[in-house]
Amino acid sequence: MAADALTAIPAAVLRNLSDKLYEKRKNAALEVEGIVKQLTAAGDHDKITAVIHLLTHEYTYSPQANHRKGGLIGLAAATVGLSSEAAQHLEQILPPVINSFSDQDSRVRYYACEALYNIAKVVRGEFIFHFNKIFDALCKLSADSDPNVQSAAHLLDRLVKDIVTESDQFSIEEFIPLLRERMNVLNPYVRQFLVGWITVLDSVPDIDMLGFLPDFLDGLFNMLSDPSLEIRQQADSALSEFLQEIKNSPSVDYGRMAEILVQRAAAPDEFTRWTAITWINEFVKLGGDQLVPYYADILGAILPCIADKEEKIRVVARETNEELRAIQADPAEGFDVGAILSIARRQLSNEHEATRIESLHWISTLLNRHRSEVLTFLNDIFDTLLKSLSDPSDQVVLLVLEVHAAIAKDQYNFAQLLVFLVHKFRTDHTLLERRGALIIRRLCVLLNSERVYRELSKILEKEADLDFASTMVQALNLILLTSSELSDLRDLLKLSLVNAAGKDFFLSLYSSWCHSSMAIISLCLLAQAYQHASAVIQSLTEEDINVRFLVQLDKLIHLLETPTFAYLRLQLLEPGRYILLLKALYGLLMLLPQQSAAFKILRTRLKTVPSYSFNKEQPNHFAEDGSMNAENGINFESWLQRFQQTQQQHHLHSKSQALSRNISISAKEVQKPEEVRGPAPGAEISRPPSRSSRKGPGQLHL
Repeated sequence: MAADALTAIPAAVLRNLSDKLYEKRKNAALEVEGIVKQLTAAGDHDKITAVIHLLTHEYTYSPQANHRKGGLIGLAAATVGLSSEAAQHLEQILPPVINSFSDQDSRVRYYACEALYNIAKVVRGEFIFHFNKIFDALCKLSADSDPNVQSAAHLLDRLVKDIVTESDQFSIEEFIPLLRERMNVLNPYVRQFLVGWITVLDSVPDIDMLGFLPDFLDGLFNMLSDPSLEIRQQADSALSEFLQEIKNSPSVDYGRMAEILVQRAAAPDEFTRWTAITWINEFVKLGGDQLVPYYADILGAILPCIADKEEKIRVVARETNEELRAIQADPAEGFDVGAILSIARRQLSNEHEATRIESLHWISTLLNRHRSEVLTFLNDIFDTLLKSLSDPSDQVVLLVLEVHAAIAKDQYNFAQLLVFLVHKFRTDHTLLERRGALIIRRLCVLLNSERVYRELSKILEKEADLDFASTMVQALNLILLTSSELSDLRDLLKLSLVNAAGKDFFLSLYSSWCHSSMAIISLCLLAQAYQHASAVIQSLTEEDINVRFLVQLDKLIHLLETPTFAYLRLQLLEPGRYILLLKALYGLLMLLPQQSAAFKILRTRLKTVPSYSFNKEQPNHFAEDGSMNAENGINFESWLQRFQQTQQQHHLHSKSQALSRNISISAKEVQKPEEVRGPAPGAEISRPPSRSSRKGPGQLHL
């Protein structure tokens, strides 16, 4: 084969083809072109093959750079000489040229670009059948370190693009895998090269780039955060064009792209997030049934963006959220209620208030539309909803309560809610102190105040933790006395000695209220059961009158001056008729330290009462005020015994705690006697039981 080539090409031509001077190599190439033309005309393709083989193996693969340059220019000349016959020899011609693109010598790479350019001009459409190899080579050349090579590669790239746009033989199916595997390259020149090709191919009417968009969409989004402004603009321009095509296309694969957009909506780059959320917004409007299986993922992307630091992202995210929520999807059509709930539950721990609020709106929406489905997932979300009652935002807490109230529409879930709520208060005393009043008041509005108080009373009546029971009852009592939302309950209690409804409610609270002597006294004053209030006060022992009791009593005395007890103060205008009220109030006065502000307030109030002697005989008409003759069928003596029994349990519990502390202190003294410098253990035990680990209800932030 070499001999055939040598006979076809004179030795002087072969020598000049490897000369260091470009002009000599160029002239030699022209000679080669003429020789190949003659061979083509003669139809001697064997000799042509031999010439190409010689140029390839003796020149382009030579260790000498000038030989390689000559080989490349010779192969291009041979192609020109072949003209329309060149296609059948491309399998021979192209590999050595493409191989030269990775030559160490930049001038060789430059001549390889020049050679391929001239070859492409000759073969045009036939070039398409070798496109993938050429594209791969061009991709590498686009990032070449030599600017001259880059410039030559750009010229070649433009020619190849022209050829592709003219051809009807281009296979997009074969090209896409090549494109996809290069889309995450970080080199800026390669990125520009790729975006350029995507844009060009998308402009060809016969090439359906939109159908393959999911294959390279992520790569385009990746380029939106490129350090180069030019690349960002090119990627954005390409994406904008595709989004416009999506709007005008009757058939789009929304699902695969939605998965990509969801990931990109959480990108650290602001421009990427904004573009992703804009696309999601359009998808929600356009996607219809296709997007139903992806609603949960889309919601997972939207909710964090609602609280984005960039206002334009927040605006689009909110609009998208409303659009998504407005869609009436059916579980029978693939709408996954459990997945949506899972996303909303997860976002309840988001650091941003706006996101947590929208998560609760979603749970509420699902409860309204698909209550039975939501209740099947109740175990998955209930604990998170309870934890959200400790949220720092009052607005979040109020929404959580609305969700809880919606869940608790049926009796079983209502009872469960209050059981778990009491448990939550028991384990989180800070929640009771800071949010107890807000939670109880709101639930009373949402779920019927009487029903809530009856159920809570039933739960606390059986409470094993006596300290907590006392604290909780005091909290509920304070809410009952002060909250405007509970005025109807106070009015009902005022009828305790008049009708069956009042009596029934009074007795439903009594057993649990026994955990706090001050709560019972308050309850009796509300119910106008003044004789019983006086009996309770007189039954108090030394153990009952401790610091906590006095704090609660102080608070009650101040409450007696509020509008809640205006009726009671007006009754003092008729001391003869309400002698038992006077007796109860004087009983409270006797329990107060004389130097306390509460003592002075109550004494001042009692001084304004018209004079009346306790020694006067009490008239029979006292029956109206709750005296002995008008107890509405209530056996107060029996209830007083129950109160005393409950208080006795508290006394025993307090003694047990004091004994435990005493033993603990003594043990420490035995272990480290040299470290003890404080007061004697006995002095500590003689004090009222310490509750330093939790505040009493008198210190609730209401």
